[in-house]
Formats: sequence, structure tokens, C-alpha cells
Amino acid sequence: MTTKTEPATEPRVPLTKDRVLRAAVELADRGGIEAVSMRKVGHQLGVEAMSLYNHVANKDEMLDGMVDLVVGEIDQSSAESDWQTAMRRRVLAAREVMVRHPWAVGVIESRVNMSATMLQYMDSIVGIFKLGDFPLELVHHAMHALGSRILGFNQELFDDSESLVESPEVAALMLQQMTAEYPNISAMLGEVTHEGEPVGGKGCDDQTEFVFGLDLLLDGLEARRAAG
Repeated sequence: MTTKTEPATEPRVPLTKDRVLRAAVELADRGGIEAVSMRKVGHQLGVEAMSLYNHVANKDEMLDGMVDLVVGEIDQSSAESDWQTAMRRRVLAAREVMVRHPWAVGVIESRVNMSATMLQYMDSIVGIFKLGDFPLELVHHAMHALGSRILGFNQELFDDSESLVESPEVAALMLQQMTAEYPNISAMLGEVTHEGEPVGGKGCDDQTEFVFGLDLLLDGLEARRAAG
């Protein structure tokens, strides 16, 4: 006589705050921050949305936690003995993380208060300046000068990531029409483009501009520090 056995079931992984936040980050990475809601995160985890409230009070707290996870990905290890190399490495490490999670920039900018994770990160930035024997008043100015670059992004003067120009022919015509009224801007645009091949042989992209601005600031801060 044989006995019928029930198929084994996989044990359910306990729901934790970390799992909730990581599921939210995965959703944002795939579809932007607009893709994140309590219902969608619950669906991602195979649970009802109400279950999430045992771990995050509301969506705002979930966004705070998502920022902490992203900031926590920044490589803070450093073996450099000079402040400028250490700071450059740290900021570019942050840049890598923000490129990996492009939605995070807008969420970081929307946060009102600094979490313990963010405060720890900022404290480590001050520590790098102390490595260079910066006076604290100059550290304060430097933090303001670097601004959001400390976290791997900068607020652009304008956003040309999605051009409204449909063809090179239209772009050339627009540039021609602008030349008489805005000669200086037109001359600059005629030399440098952000998309495709540059007209004047000099190209740029967001990463190039980010690194250029970072190096310019770090060189200037070093010069000010050395001058005492």
C-alpha cells in the first residue's frame, strides 16, 4: 500500500524592511521612480500592499530608505594619502552609483532632512578635507562649492538630454537663424555638441562635463588651501 505525499512547498522568505526597500529600488531602476508604489512593491514581493506598512510607515519613508540604500552603495574605502586624489575617487565613485540609479537624483533633491546614512557620508567627506589640513572655514566653503557633486551629480544650467530637433538639417537651420541674434551662444554651439559628431572636432558628454567641473573645483580648492 502506497501513501500519497503532498509536494514540498518552498518556505516563504520573511518580509523585512531591507527586502521592501530593495524591491522598490529594483522597480525604480527598471521604470523610474514613477513605477514605485506600495501596491507595485507588494506585487513585486508577492504580498499585499498592506503588509508593507509593517516595515515602512508610508511611501515617503520608503523613499528615504531607498536613498539610504543608494548612498550605501558608494565605495568609501580609500588608501590615498593626499586629499585631492581621495576626494576625486570618492566623488567619481558616487557618480558611478548615480548613473546606475538615475532616478535617485530627483529623490535626493526632494528630501527635507538628512538621514543618519547621509550624515555619515557627509562626515566622511569632511574627513577627506581634514586629511588635507583644510581649515574648517574653508571646508565649509568647499562643501558649498562642490554642492551636489559630492553625491555624484550636479544641477545643470539647462537639460539638452532630449533634443527637440529631429534632424541635422533642422539643427543647422536653427543655428543659422540664431547666429545674428545670439552670436556668442551660436559660436559655442557650432564648436561643441552633446549628441553625435561635433561640428568643430570637440565633443562633450555629461560625464566629461562632470569630471571637468570636478577637477576645476578641486584644483581651485587646493590652490586656496596652499595659499593659506
